[in-house]
Amino acid sequence: MHPSSKPHKNTSWHLIGAQVAQLRRAAGLTQPALAEQLCIHQETIASIEQGRRPLKYDLALQMDQVLDARGVLAAGVARVPERERYPAFARDFIEHEQEAVTLLSYENQVVPGLLQIEEYAAAVFSCLIPPISPDDAEERLSARLDRQKIFDRKPWPPVMSFLIEESVLSRPIGGPAVLRDQLRHLRRCAELPYMGLQIMPTKREKHAGLAGPMVLLETPDHEHLAYIEAQRVSFLIDDPDEVSVLQQKYGMLRSQALTPEESMGLLDDLAGEA
Repeated sequence: MHPSSKPHKNTSWHLIGAQVAQLRRAAGLTQPALAEQLCIHQETIASIEQGRRPLKYDLALQMDQVLDARGVLAAGVARVPERERYPAFARDFIEHEQEAVTLLSYENQVVPGLLQIEEYAAAVFSCLIPPISPDDAEERLSARLDRQKIFDRKPWPPVMSFLIEESVLSRPIGGPAVLRDQLRHLRRCAELPYMGLQIMPTKREKHAGLAGPMVLLETPDHEHLAYIEAQRVSFLIDDPDEVSVLQQKYGMLRSQALTPEESMGLLDDLAGEA
């Protein structure tokens, strides 16, 4: 696989969307008529039928009743693979993330998703432009929190390293109280035996990560991958030469950041001030 931003087609939701359209037509209903009976917007029906929006289980139950579908839609939604809950552009990465042996992350805008508390993550999704619907925000939040089950993996989670810009820790996403709780959570995470957490001081004159955030993974088969996400594009990279360049950048970033002990001290100070 070479770097690519080509979107994945979510086969399950396209199939379920086609079922919805067929059942609606068989019931003699237009999209506006079905939307009215379900008390939802017509665009929601159109998005579901086109496979652009996942059909939630509760709504599938309502559709089954309105369309006399005898539970077909709800059964189909229940069988959608867990991985397809995530946005298509990130799905392959998240699958690798959950089984990674090592995980190295550098972030320069927000706290990394795996370390976000619920209130902070919800505030991050509220910042998206164009805005997403409350249902979409709720679904994304649930998916993000599900990813954090990696910390409960037995016998051990992956060995993890997180490098975070100091400026991220002063940005009050969600408000001062949420930021304070987020900083305290990071401080607790820094004590975990399988995790290294380092802060990159804003005053550093030399910086190896000016090109942006990245995540480096090692799979159980010892394949090395890199994931890069930017404005509306993402790349999952397995080319050894490209991954090697990013590993070199990450190694230099580690040497430029505060030590884990210094980082914990700074987190203590910031949490007290927030």
